[in-house]
Amino acid sequence: MDQSNNQQTGNEREQVVAVQKNGDGDLTAFKTSTGRELDYATALQEVQAGNIAGVNAFKGRNGETYLRGDADGDPTNNLDQLPLF
Repeated sequence: MDQSNNQQTGNEREQVVAVQKNGDGDLTAFKTSTGRELDYATALQEVQAGNIAGVNAFKGRNGETYLRGDADGDPTNNLDQLPLF
């Protein structure tokens, strides 16, 4: 994976490289670039703590907090487009 376009902040943060989905296609788990497998709640905590690059948390209309890939104009790295694990 070419990481030349990633912005570095002095310390390299993990990235999401693969996802798991339920039968409805909703994201349920994430695999990071270091091989960690995180359930949704843990991934949300890690993103909010700033430990994972390229993903942000947002509050939906229903008041729940969700994860999504940073808007960078490249649809191939959206969370929904990542490989399954």
